[in-house]
Amino acid sequence: MNAMTRRLVIGTAAVSMALSMAACGKAGGDKKDSASAGDTKSIGLLLPENASSTRYESFDRPFIEAKVKALCADCKVQYSNAEGSAAKQKQQFDTLIAQGVKVIILDAFDAKSTQSWVKEAADKGVKVVAYDRLATGPVSAYVSFDNEKVGELQGQALVEALGAKAADANIVMINGDEADPNAAKFKSGAHKALDGKVKKVVYEQSGEWKPTVAGQKIGAAITQFGKDGFQAVYSANDGMAGAIITQLKSAGIAVPVGGQDAGLDAVQRIVAGDQSYTIYKAYKPLAESAAELAVNLLQGKDVKAVASSTIDSDTDKGIPAKLLDPKVVTKANIADTVIADGLYKATDICTSDFAAACTAAGIK
Repeated sequence: MNAMTRRLVIGTAAVSMALSMAACGKAGGDKKDSASAGDTKSIGLLLPENASSTRYESFDRPFIEAKVKALCADCKVQYSNAEGSAAKQKQQFDTLIAQGVKVIILDAFDAKSTQSWVKEAADKGVKVVAYDRLATGPVSAYVSFDNEKVGELQGQALVEALGAKAADANIVMINGDEADPNAAKFKSGAHKALDGKVKKVVYEQSGEWKPTVAGQKIGAAITQFGKDGFQAVYSANDGMAGAIITQLKSAGIAVPVGGQDAGLDAVQRIVAGDQSYTIYKAYKPLAESAAELAVNLLQGKDVKAVASSTIDSDTDKGIPAKLLDPKVVTKANIADTVIADGLYKATDICTSDFAAACTAAGIK
């Protein structure tokens, strides 16, 4: 072999080796960047809306993110909010699966629509923690409150707000979205407490968890029954209660109105005497339990260390569950509930518009 031929062979071999190494490097890079391998430390978090309640952005999300970080320093949370759209939430869910996320915390906007999503996720090895609302489909765990108990506490608080007038009182009920299984449990629990204790529920409609809709529905009730045709209003949450109270005030009607979620504006309305009560579902233990379940699933640990009971959904039986206890908040126990738990400081509640009312209520 002459020198020129030898140089040609060596050069060809070098080019071939370089191309081979580049190809290996590219394949390795694809594997490293693939969703299935790249997101094994990611937890998806999908929350339902941010219009009718401030809780999701103010409490649920930051509490979940902080607890995940505390339990798994190199884990990350990939967050999206459905902004009141089941279709948008489905897209967000599909995106997380495509990105290779292995665990999703899902607070379903429309829990009845999730069966096929959750089944598809399970078939791909993706675990779903149903958060606050019990999504349909083979979820791996569920964390929420005893939602029938929530409704029962709402009904009892409304009866107590009416006092001696309860037995002769006609009630208007503005329930939550019928697509939300929790709304049915709130309604059932409320009826358990109200039926037989008040004269009659004269008007009952869904407010769809939308303040504007709730305002329209209470307007229709006022038109139908007049200013003196009902003596109290049950509202399934605080966002709707705020709109209801605005409409009642415009019509010159002052009757007990209750809600749920212990939003700051609702607590301020309670201090001012505009709202009778709310239901406090402590967000921190709820969120931290969800984070713990998600991290356990990500790390292959048994969820029953957290979810000590079980619950049945419309599609599945024996789902590991953790159910927390709700509390009624009235003007008399604000200091012992939402302030004592650190949800709000007195200064958060007692802004200049509410300073005098706070002083009168002994909140400081």
